[in-house]
Amino acid sequence: MKTVKILGSGCANCRKLEAVAREAASIAGIEAEFVKVTDMKAIMAYDLMSTPGLVIDEKLVSSGRIPTQAEIRQWMAA
Repeated sequence: MKTVKILGSGCANCRKLEAVAREAASIAGIEAEFVKVTDMKAIMAYDLMSTPGLVIDEKLVSSGRIPTQAEIRQWMAA
């Protein structure tokens, strides 16, 4: 099972990123646990420059934008 973390304050972009990531996992048939990280100290531990951030299995794969479903599926498959 993949662990997917959405890093951010809970803004509209953070919610959109979570929705896209959940859909990508569902389409790819990948089982994933989704975790929202809103604590700024925890977010900064990932060396994130801007939110929203996407972390898959403790690896920061995206920050400051909402990646496409195809990109997220590719990251999850790796």
